[in-house]
Amino acid sequence: MLYELIKQEGKARRGRYHTVHGTVETPAFMNVATVGAIKGAVSAYDLRELGCQVQLCNTYHLHLRPGDSLVKELGGIREFTRFSGPVLTDSGGFQVFSLAKLRDIKEEGVTFASHIDGRKIFMGPEESMQIQANLGSTIAMAFDECVKNPAPRRYVEDSSARTIRWLERCKTELERLKKQPDAVNPDQLLWGINQGGTYPEIRIENMRAIRELELDGYAIGGLAVGEPTETMYEIIETVEEEMPRGKIRYLMGVGTPENILEAVRRGVDIFDCVMPTRNARHGHVFTSEGRRNLFNAKYERDQNPLDPECDCPVCRGFSRAYIHHLFKSSEMLAMRLCVMHNLYFYNRLMQRIRKAIERGEFEAFYRQNRGVLDQRI
Repeated sequence: MLYELIKQEGKARRGRYHTVHGTVETPAFMNVATVGAIKGAVSAYDLRELGCQVQLCNTYHLHLRPGDSLVKELGGIREFTRFSGPVLTDSGGFQVFSLAKLRDIKEEGVTFASHIDGRKIFMGPEESMQIQANLGSTIAMAFDECVKNPAPRRYVEDSSARTIRWLERCKTELERLKKQPDAVNPDQLLWGINQGGTYPEIRIENMRAIRELELDGYAIGGLAVGEPTETMYEIIETVEEEMPRGKIRYLMGVGTPENILEAVRRGVDIFDCVMPTRNARHGHVFTSEGRRNLFNAKYERDQNPLDPECDCPVCRGFSRAYIHHLFKSSEMLAMRLCVMHNLYFYNRLMQRIRKAIERGEFEAFYRQNRGVLDQRI
């Protein structure tokens, strides 16, 4: 069994996900290394010190540069990046639909223009699986279409049905690829993605269909793309009721610390988001007291650590005043230090959530931190 449920409080789940590349303690946050690196000069070796369990890389970007065939030649994504733990590769579907200005969606797949040089590229379920097999990730995500919210009901219905058909093709192709003698990872796992926009009935129908395929995990996609936060939570609750209890649940591209608390409370196991690294590169750090903007003049003489309750390498060694100075001086070290702190903060938050569920104290933890962690200081 891949997913092991250890303890449950309400719908909040404390579990473990066992893979050939290591066990993931859940709830967990996946650190986003889109092109094989964390933006902000943070390496795979740094990630271990920051408590990172899973690294997320992107199929679309790695296919364009340096090329998935080259990564395969060099031993796969884990050997290439030197990250020793599990690696999840996103299918490329979201990037095709968010970055490509010109695209043509058909049953076979999508033809689109590269955001780098404009050249035409075709990607469908088989191509996505082939790229991810070349990368040799621990977990491959199914190729899907992510529609913007809101979208016309008829279009969402057609898109959801096509995503299910694409998922069936993904499963067939990955099973074939794993049997090849030169497979980088013959134990590669496949997670399906629930779609359906903000229409509960379409979400339910989609989830019921994809759970019949007996996949290795299930994700909720197509959220945090324009809909109100409360609508996102309602969709999570709707889909959760239909998700297999014995499989891991992944909420894609979400989110803030408060989003994570709310989603764990609704039964989600694993998350990813660029927010901690993106915010960090602009001087915004997460702390136990809320968010700090280190460009603020009040930090010019502040010799306290970023977060008095944090024991990350940055908080142990540097002051707010110094990092404020680095940003004002446009030094890259400012971004690196803040990215390291934010990733540590997110991974430590997940650790605290796990302990709270183990002790039967998650609801108290949720109430204590809700409305605090996302507030601006």
